[in-house]
Amino acid sequence: MLSVSNLSVQFGKRILFDEVNVAFTQGNCYGIIGANGAGKSTFLRIISGQIDPTSGHVHLEPGKRMSILEQDHNAYDESTVLETVVMGNKPLFKIKKEIDALYADYSDENADRIGELQVEFEEMNGWNADSDAAALLSNLGITESLHYTAMGDVDSKLKVRVLLAQALFGNPDVLIMDEPTNDLDYETISWLEHFLGDYENTVIVVSHDRHFLDSVCTHIGDIDFSKINLFSGNYTFWYESSQLAARQRAQQNKKAEDKAKELQEFIMRFSANVAKSKQATSRKKMLSKLKIEDIKPSSRRYPAIIFDREREAGDQILNVSGLSATSEDGDLLFQNVDINLAKGDKVAIISKDSRASTAFYEIVNGNRKADKGDFQWGITTSQSYLPADNARFFNQNSNLVDWLRQWAKTEEEREEVYIRGFLGKMLFSGEEALKQCTVLSGGEKVRCMLSRMMMLRANVLMLDEPTNHLDLESITAFNNSLKNFKGTVLFTTHDHEFAQTVADRVIELTPKGNIDRYLTFDEYMSEKTIKELRKKMYAVSV
Repeated sequence: MLSVSNLSVQFGKRILFDEVNVAFTQGNCYGIIGANGAGKSTFLRIISGQIDPTSGHVHLEPGKRMSILEQDHNAYDESTVLETVVMGNKPLFKIKKEIDALYADYSDENADRIGELQVEFEEMNGWNADSDAAALLSNLGITESLHYTAMGDVDSKLKVRVLLAQALFGNPDVLIMDEPTNDLDYETISWLEHFLGDYENTVIVVSHDRHFLDSVCTHIGDIDFSKINLFSGNYTFWYESSQLAARQRAQQNKKAEDKAKELQEFIMRFSANVAKSKQATSRKKMLSKLKIEDIKPSSRRYPAIIFDREREAGDQILNVSGLSATSEDGDLLFQNVDINLAKGDKVAIISKDSRASTAFYEIVNGNRKADKGDFQWGITTSQSYLPADNARFFNQNSNLVDWLRQWAKTEEEREEVYIRGFLGKMLFSGEEALKQCTVLSGGEKVRCMLSRMMMLRANVLMLDEPTNHLDLESITAFNNSLKNFKGTVLFTTHDHEFAQTVADRVIELTPKGNIDRYLTFDEYMSEKTIKELRKKMYAVSV
């Protein structure tokens, strides 16, 4: 359906892609992965026709329609929400606008043209366009009262959902999505996962959300060594198979038949756990044909994130009593919050309003005053905090070695060799450790903050959206480190896999108090009694 032939992209002396040949077929969902800067978004822009390659070409089967998830959230501010969605089918919308223009200046001369257009419009199911668009919006949580509101007057987080509806509208033959889960809540992401799981056309997606990639992908397109290699299976299968390939490559003395047996057992395990029934049969067939030479070890580098504790905390960790907070606009974020943390708890702090969880962290870290209530940390606790907005940590003009030295406690820790050790674990080696902190990317800043947290050796970690800006390699290493950490963790994240595999307790902050359960994240979100309770806790009082 969509193919790329002899594609090369070069910026100056840097070769991003070199003679790439790849084909995307109907009924499959392809997750495009690669290290930061590998060219994931550039590749999507090339196949969608937004930029031209240095050489080679992209071919879309004649008569097929491509749709792209729009990244410019302000591009349609003058249009209504409903109209913006219908714009997702450009040929249909063009005909609709021409019909409207001809009717506005109606004459006998253009009557025949109107008739021709209306026949074409009907063949494209145009008369149901508005109702189909409205249904999509409703599924994405956009109420009917907003359908005729100008996009410029819509909340930024709701705009993302409208643009998602636009991309999905009209059942495009090829759907291209760059980070579709950004700024979406769990319920909307879950809806999108189920929608794409049943989608019968071609999907090409870039995402850092591992749960999303595992839920929707039939193939992984790995950008490595300036090539794109397609692998059957989802992200976890690609990750574990690349790790298996690396281990087997290191086992020079292991017999070929032993390696083949290990691979077969590995494939059987994954074949038995295919998530989507629609994909199960075809994916099992693809996996059964794999040979060890078909999977290759990745060139990716994973940071070494290791959280040690200077001391073990006692039984008293944190007691919160009657805590309440409002936003700068006067919105009630949460009230009457009562929490008693136990040693070793790993708690997902969630809320339908992201400002609530951020306000909570800022209060218990002493950066903000609560409207009401108080909190008390145990005397044996030491805290380390990764805020969602870390800009205030990087406003001085110093290199990374001097930047990290600020949190050294002893003369030994002030030594450059000692500090470079922490930076090296986060992939700042050699000259990279002397970069100025004012020129760092978002992902580099988070990795610096993690170096700082590791150096502090606290027994309580607090993390507000810690995976923002990180690549898949850093997220995976971070996730594993928290699973192994022996201390207490409070965290807020939109990364489903992160929440499910780290948290053993969920605390939800609402305008009517807090919900507190010792459950995994998936158990919490699926429990019927909790669903009913959540509705009541967020219901607006009349």
